[in-house]
Amino acid sequence: MNTVTQHTTRQHAVTQQAENAALKRFIAYGEENRFGVICFALLVVGCLGGITMMYGAAHSTTMLIAVLIPTMTTLSLLLSVGPMRLIYMAFGLAIITDLIVLLALNL
Repeated sequence: MNTVTQHTTRQHAVTQQAENAALKRFIAYGEENRFGVICFALLVVGCLGGITMMYGAAHSTTMLIAVLIPTMTTLSLLLSVGPMRLIYMAFGLAIITDLIVLLALNL
């Protein structure tokens, strides 16, 4: 009895592999251009955190902590030349929290 087996890959598995490959390429690009990424992140996180504080985040202790912790975490990872994956995550978290606090202050 001969049986024919067909190897089919699930579409989800192929999509997941493509996403992982894109993330790995993005992190590898950041490793190659580390100093450019550090300069950009310092400029954006530092300025956006300062602008958020200027517009009133310093008046509320909760907003001060919400802005201060992600911003300082990002800056300390940048200064210690930490892993790019952590720098990207801290950078994204700092930008998101700053923008949420700015929106909360303007409403």
